[in-house]
Amino acid sequence: MPRESVNDLMAFLAVAREKNFTRAAAKLRVSQSALSHIIRQLETRLDLRLLTRTTRAVSLTDAGEKLFRGVGPLFDEIDAQLENLTALRDKPAGNIRITASDHAIRWMIWPRLQGFFPEYPEVKVELIRENGLTDIVTERFDAGVRMGEQVAKDMISARISPDFRFAVVGAPVCFENRGIPEHPQDLVRYNCINERLATLGGFWPWEFEDEGKEIKIRVEGQLAFNNSYQGVEAALQGLGLAYVPEDVALPYIEQGRLVRVLEAFSPYWDGYHLYYPSRRQSSPAFSALVEFLRHRT
Repeated sequence: MPRESVNDLMAFLAVAREKNFTRAAAKLRVSQSALSHIIRQLETRLDLRLLTRTTRAVSLTDAGEKLFRGVGPLFDEIDAQLENLTALRDKPAGNIRITASDHAIRWMIWPRLQGFFPEYPEVKVELIRENGLTDIVTERFDAGVRMGEQVAKDMISARISPDFRFAVVGAPVCFENRGIPEHPQDLVRYNCINERLATLGGFWPWEFEDEGKEIKIRVEGQLAFNNSYQGVEAALQGLGLAYVPEDVALPYIEQGRLVRVLEAFSPYWDGYHLYYPSRRQSSPAFSALVEFLRHRT
């Protein structure tokens, strides 16, 4: 295949993945006009329109989608094989991209990475904070982090945290008029702080367990965020009850700034797992990171 064709396909894949010419051009280190010219040349050579452009977005045509699905995995495999050559070096090296929630990054990943970097100075790690359920293959992440029950069956996974619980908390002022809720159903009487997950298209229901039976409560309130830490900050200001990972709330509970309720109904969740497609197994840098993050009882 001529080198020009390879370069054109790499340019097309960058635009298809980013869905934005500006970001794709920045990744490829070319100007936006040069990138547009490359795509037009490829479309002319194929006599097919691959992208639909508007002032706000870039999307794939049917032909573009077919090319992306067919060629993308091949280039990914080439990247993986080139990275595998680092096994011939004295120390693992390479770049690793991981998508994870803000809580997983702060609670589990970041504290351990501080010990990982001195031991593996030639490995670079990029952490992308996303609270939705990202398709790591399509978005070209090397790995993602989810709670165990959310990991797809076709992925390999490694547990990186113990099981944990969520806590319902609020400032003492939140309970002065309505008292303490005795059952999850009572939450409908309280001003609650919602959390939105992009992949759900709505607010995350608060989940409880009563004598082995799962209970999901759709709460209402004046505030909503897309991460737990802002929810805790709002709860501290008395703006509503929050439903957050236990470890995030515990310091404030111990200080008396937050009151925990409904603890008896809070089940343990299957802890965080690092998950990845099988092609990543043979990368020395990635294998080293997995072992470093792996949870050991």
